[in-house]
Amino acid sequence: MPTFSNALTGAAIAVKVTPRAKATEVAGLMADGTIKIRVAAAPEGGAANNALIGFLSHALKIPANQIDIMGGFTSERKLISLIGVSPADVEATMVRLAAAASRARAEAAGKPAPVKKNNAKKKK
Repeated sequence: MPTFSNALTGAAIAVKVTPRAKATEVAGLMADGTIKIRVAAAPEGGAANNALIGFLSHALKIPANQIDIMGGFTSERKLISLIGVSPADVEATMVRLAAAASRARAEAAGKPAPVKKNNAKKKK
C-alpha cells in the first residue's frame, strides 16, 4: 500500500512521472508507496509538471494552487505537497484510479479484466 505522510493541513506524496504518454493516468503504485503517473505532456518548459498538477487537482478535487512540487522539479521522481486533502482520501483516490487504469489496459489488450471477489455468503 502507498505510504502517505500526514501534515497539519494536507498530505505529501511521492510520484514517479512518465511524460509523453498516450493518456494522463495513474499507472500504478510501487512497493515503496510511490505513485506512478503517466502524463501526455512533454517535459519541456514545465508542461509535464503542469499536466501532473492539473491531473492531481482534478482527481483529488482540490484547486491547483493547493498542489506544490516540493522536490524533483526536473526529475521523474517528485515530492508533492497537497493542501486541503487527507492522506486517507489521497490513498483511496489513487488506489481507485490505479485499479481503473489496470482494468482499461487489460481490456485494451484483449485480456479479461480482473474481477473483484465477493466474499459475502449467498442467501438461500
